[in-house]
Amino acid sequence: MSDKQPELPNRQTAFTEAFKEFIAADWAPYSTELPARLAAAEHTQPRRDAVSAAYPGERLVVPAGGLKVRSNDTDHPFRPHSAFAHLTGLGADREPDAVLVFEPIFTEGDGDEVEDAGHVATLYFKPRAPRTDPEFYADARYGEMWVGQRESLEEMQAMTGLPCEAISELPAALSTNTDRIPTRVVRGVDDRITQLLDELRRTNEVDFDPCTDEEFAVMLSELRLIKDDFELEQMQLAVDATKVGFDAVITDFPTAVAKGRGERWCEGVFALHARHLGNDVGYGSICASGDHANTLHWIRNDGDLRDGDLILLDMGVEVDTLYTADVTRTLPIDGTFTPAQRKVYEAVLAAQQAGIDAARAGATFHEVHDASIRVIAEHLHAWGILPVSVEESLDPVTGGQHRRWMVHGTSHHLGIDVHDCAQARKEFYRDGTLKPGMCITVEPGLYFKSTDLLVPEELRGIGIRIEDDIVVTADGSRNLSQA
Repeated sequence: MSDKQPELPNRQTAFTEAFKEFIAADWAPYSTELPARLAAAEHTQPRRDAVSAAYPGERLVVPAGGLKVRSNDTDHPFRPHSAFAHLTGLGADREPDAVLVFEPIFTEGDGDEVEDAGHVATLYFKPRAPRTDPEFYADARYGEMWVGQRESLEEMQAMTGLPCEAISELPAALSTNTDRIPTRVVRGVDDRITQLLDELRRTNEVDFDPCTDEEFAVMLSELRLIKDDFELEQMQLAVDATKVGFDAVITDFPTAVAKGRGERWCEGVFALHARHLGNDVGYGSICASGDHANTLHWIRNDGDLRDGDLILLDMGVEVDTLYTADVTRTLPIDGTFTPAQRKVYEAVLAAQQAGIDAARAGATFHEVHDASIRVIAEHLHAWGILPVSVEESLDPVTGGQHRRWMVHGTSHHLGIDVHDCAQARKEFYRDGTLKPGMCITVEPGLYFKSTDLLVPEELRGIGIRIEDDIVVTADGSRNLSQA
């Protein structure tokens, strides 16, 4: 549900009856030509079929979410919930306050038996209002004069291939002809919907157990573990756009150094290309120079760039279908590594290659991390930094000393979320087996904070991470971000 904006009498001007009559007159008619099907929507039916098959006889409710207030009466840019986008094909900024509902179909069988016959999936959304409606000229959130022309029911149906209804019809649809249908909802997305269903449960109109919602969210997350060909194409587009952004940032290093606050300059240059070539950045860009690279999620990006330092750039473009890249490069700002920087960089590069080599169908997800982290531990030991042997440090029960210098995991799933499939069960994610079509990152690092007295002085302040986006294939893997 969209956040409520405050009433602002000092911002509102009364509309005269003469204006209301005048504003509605003499507009060209809306086009009768229906829009083409969205490319992403062409691939959503098998996903909805999988969801339907998993929950026969149950109603399933997947909200898009709503607009969130950024400041007073201005909103953050809208991004739909990932499960909603995955099942409808609606990406970019579509479609605030919409809800996808899987309504079960029942047919009469032999005798008194009732047989499940799948689901009808209907998209409930807010269609455009007639030009005679005050929404057209007075609603700053949805009015055509304010935010542009919205789709009609027929246009949205053409774009998505889904039956469409006005969102105003949803409460009645959920509360009539229920016969206590078991109902699941993706919680934490639209409070309006969950509150409505909670109320229907209290009045015994639906059979609704919030505990089953957790299982539903897990299923929708696991549905994205293996990408189809269209999804992999979109991820390659995202990576290709990301390369353009990286190249532009690197080209502008001299300007970033000269102007001061160069981390912000790098962030801004990349964001320009992300918005031009895609929908936006896929996550807050990390532009971390010098010792800032040792803060894993440095997104403040307010530091200077200085010749002689490194800069860690962790950035990705999200394309209009919401698939995102996630790439990290660590580079010398003046173009030349110092011997100490190169020493650390080559260790991380070797660790990453070991992880990429381990990313094969049939391997377990954690074997990628194990391969990378062993190389990290071997280098730390060879440098005299690790206080125990490599095997002692790698012992999962009594070891872990190497994690002082690489505390994070080496990989995560990637897709429509930068940390995709995060609600999947452990046995299918961290303890799961890699399969063709899975897309993961491989991103080891070494982080030597400037205040770390266990590290030789020449290495203090050096932070390096290298990250690529890897697709598991039938005979190995493919590096989407090789370029």
